[in-house]
Amino acid sequence: MMYRPLNLLTGISLFFLAIIMLGQSSCANIIPPGGGPRDSIPPVLIASTPKDSSLNVKSNRIVLNFDEYVDLDPSGQQNIIVSPNPVNQPIIDHRLKTITIRLRDSLQPNTTYSINFGNAIKDVNEGNVFKDFTYVFSTGNKIDEGILSGKVMLAETGKIDSALIVVLHRNLHDTAIIKLPPVYYASLDGQGNFHFRNLAPGRYAVYAVPNGFTRRYDDSTKLFAFLDTAVTITEQKSFVNLFAYQEVKKGSAVSSLLGTSASKSGAIDKRLVYTSNGGAGHDILQPVLLNFNKRLNIIDTNAIRITDTSYQVLQKPVFAVDTSKRIITISYPWQENTNYRIIIPKTAFADSAGNALAKTDTLRLHTKKETEYGSIRFRFSNVKFNRNPVIQLWTSDKLVESFPLTSAELYRKLYVPGTYEIKILYDANKNGVWDPGHFPSPKKQPEIVEVVQKELTIRANWDNEYDIKLKD
Repeated sequence: MMYRPLNLLTGISLFFLAIIMLGQSSCANIIPPGGGPRDSIPPVLIASTPKDSSLNVKSNRIVLNFDEYVDLDPSGQQNIIVSPNPVNQPIIDHRLKTITIRLRDSLQPNTTYSINFGNAIKDVNEGNVFKDFTYVFSTGNKIDEGILSGKVMLAETGKIDSALIVVLHRNLHDTAIIKLPPVYYASLDGQGNFHFRNLAPGRYAVYAVPNGFTRRYDDSTKLFAFLDTAVTITEQKSFVNLFAYQEVKKGSAVSSLLGTSASKSGAIDKRLVYTSNGGAGHDILQPVLLNFNKRLNIIDTNAIRITDTSYQVLQKPVFAVDTSKRIITISYPWQENTNYRIIIPKTAFADSAGNALAKTDTLRLHTKKETEYGSIRFRFSNVKFNRNPVIQLWTSDKLVESFPLTSAELYRKLYVPGTYEIKILYDANKNGVWDPGHFPSPKKQPEIVEVVQKELTIRANWDNEYDIKLKD
C-alpha cells in the first residue's frame, strides 16, 4: 500500500511525458506548404574587383560577384561586346556566383573600357536574365561619356535586319572599313536601333555591316550602310540614320526547269521544253510567261499566234525576251471571262545545239471574271512630289506592282484581291525602280523606300477606298 501513491505519481508523469514527446514528434513532422511565387528576379551584382566605374585601373583581371549562382548563356556569350574592340578576345569564365574576365590585350593609357554582356548573364535556377548589364572602367582619371545613337533601315524594303551591327572607325579614310577592324561596334535591337556609350571624344566614320568575323565591308554582296560625313563625339548625345543596301544581289538558286535535265534512267535529257503560267483562271492583268529549260539561240516570236476558240487569229501580242534568253513574255489586252488559244509552232524556238520543241503546242487560257477583282481608290496627303514618289504594293515580301505618284488621288478599276503592304520609293533618278548605293568611289547613297501602311486588304467585287497620310 505504501507504493501506490508512488506508482500513481509515476504513471501521471509518464502520461504527461508521452503527450509532450508526441507533441514534439508531431511538430517535427509538419511540412511547410509547397509552391509559392516563382523567382523572377535576375541576379544582382553585389561586388566587383575593380569596382564598377573605377579610375586608373591597371589590372587585366576583373571579378564580378553576384547574390546567387549565375550562368553564361553560350549563345549570348558570343554577343558580349568589349569596347574598344580588342585584338584578342578576352577569356570569360563563370563559377558558382562569380564571373571572371581576363583581358588578353595590354590596357591602353587614358582609355575608357566597357564590357556589355547583353543578355548573357542569367541565374541558374530560373534562367532570369540580367539584361543589358555593362561594366565600365578607365585606365585614366575620368570615364568617357560620349553617346551616339541611331537607327538602321533596309533602304530597299524599309524594314529591319537586326543581324547587322554598326561600327565606328577613327581612321576617316574610306579604305578603313575595307582593311581595318573597327574601334567600336554595337548591335541592333529588334527595331533597328543602336546605342554607343562611353565613347572617347573625337571624329568617327560610321558604317553598318553584317556581324561577321572581320566586321568589314569586303564583299559588295553584303548588306552595307555608310554615313556621308564623320560624326563628332562630345558629351552631348548624337543621333544618325543609316540606310543599308546590297549593291550586288547574290545569285539565286536556279530552278530545276533551267539547264539540262536528266531522265529517270539517268541519261541527259537534251530536249527543249518550257513551263508557263497560262491556264484556267489566268489573271487578265498579267502577261503569259514561257520559261525554257535552256538558253535560246533561235527566237521567232512572229510565228506565235493568239486565237479564239474557233482558231480565228486575234491582234498581235507584244513580246519581250529577258537577258538570260530563257523567259519569253507575252503581253496582251486580255478580256475578262474569255477563252484564248496561244499557238506555238515547233520551229519558233531552238537552243544553241539546234534542239527545238518536240511538236507544235497549243496553250489554252481562260481568264478571270471582272467580279473576281476589286477596285481601289487611294487618297494621299502630305505628298512630296519633288522627291519623285513611286507607290509600291508588296505581298509576302515580294514587289507586286509600282507606279509613279503624280496626283494626290489614284483609282484602279481592276485589282487582284489580297492583303498588301504599301510602300513609297523616293526615285532620285526617275527610272521607276529602286537603285542601290555605291561605295567607296563614287559615293552614292541608295534610294529610300518607306513603309506607308503595313496591311491593306482588297476584297473582290468591292470598292476599296483608303486615305493615306505620308510621313513628314
